Amino acid sequence: MTTTSPDASSVPLALEGLSVAYGERPAVQQLSLTVQPGEIYGLLGSNGAGKTSTIKAIVGLVRPVAGEIRVFGLDALRDGLAAKARIGYVPETSMLYEALTPREFLEFVASVRRMDATTATRRMQSYAEAFRLEGEIEEPIATLSNGTRQKVLIIAALLHAPPLLVLDEPLNSLDPRSVRIMKDVLLRYVASGGRGVLFSTHTMEVAEQLCQRVGILDRGVLRGEGTLATLRKRVAAGDASLEEIFLRLTEEDVGVRAAVDSLGDPSV
Repeated sequence: MTTTSPDASSVPLALEGLSVAYGERPAVQQLSLTVQPGEIYGLLGSNGAGKTSTIKAIVGLVRPVAGEIRVFGLDALRDGLAAKARIGYVPETSMLYEALTPREFLEFVASVRRMDATTATRRMQSYAEAFRLEGEIEEPIATLSNGTRQKVLIIAALLHAPPLLVLDEPLNSLDPRSVRIMKDVLLRYVASGGRGVLFSTHTMEVAEQLCQRVGILDRGVLRGEGTLATLRKRVAAGDASLEEIFLRLTEEDVGVRAAVDSLGDPSV
């Protein structure tokens, strides 16, 4: 029995040999991965592992020194505008016009995305109600809390219903209710089977709950990839948590134990 791979134009994201560097310092090295249709793919790594550099390359904020980026078959380096039109992006740090209100900012995003005004307004209102943003939607963004700003960024990414979401630590600063809503939104988002999500996080529990597959980045190198069951087999640990697998694959497990032991008794 033979199996056929999906047509390239149906694959939300494919990276092949992606390398990113800042001067002489490599940030991502020969990274290859694919986000399949209907999949939430978790990109895991410690601070400085290369997650944000990978995402910035995908959305066109940094230029890779090597490799290919394809979004539904489109070459994102040669046909950047068409590729970006298919992406909803939540950055790691807030990228908002602080003099605007959330409504004004989202209306601006809708215009850039060339959305029908009626559709944009309806979706904006629905998301604002779901995330309890109605009371602050007319307030200047400069006056809003970090959590509220994060909600605005999330709504902006979802507004035009893109087939690919690229999310860099999207749950940062969110309250528990909003975290749960966001998780359920993402699961529904990929339920149709045609969309995909690249989800960057260093919170292992979230990745374990949401992601069908994960890739573990360490110093710009992909150390392991697959389902939780696949990764457990790789490290020969039948019941290991994703956190334990991560520490083993990045060779940090021994260092963690040594660091804790060096602290001695905390009551002394």
